[in-house]
Amino acid sequence: MEALDVLGDPVRRRILELLAHGERTAGDLASRIGDEFGISQPAVSQHLRVLREHGFATVRPDGTRRLYSVDPAPLADVEAWVAGIRRFWEQHLDALGTELARGRRERTRASDPRTTTSARPPARTRRKP
Repeated sequence: MEALDVLGDPVRRRILELLAHGERTAGDLASRIGDEFGISQPAVSQHLRVLREHGFATVRPDGTRRLYSVDPAPLADVEAWVAGIRRFWEQHLDALGTELARGRRERTRASDPRTTTSARPPARTRRKP
């Protein structure tokens, strides 16, 4: 199974998101994931097994509990792969950022009372002799 196949499942991605904040017990993960996705504890255990077998998660015993954590090595491989194709969307995101900044500047100018809304200065009137 490829790394993107592992990460393609929303349950496994959510497990990794929870583990990114620190170690979690198998029971805590089963409870949280079960509530969010409506799946059973054995189903969560299967997802944890897939993450473990493909190197995305590690487990260590702590008495009767099993503590899971993220192993960042496979995520670095995914990041390296994404970096190779980033050029396809990076320019578009940069352009979007420029347009958003331009819109903010225009809204700021429009709400500033010191700026005029007219594009041309007021016309001068001629005095009659």
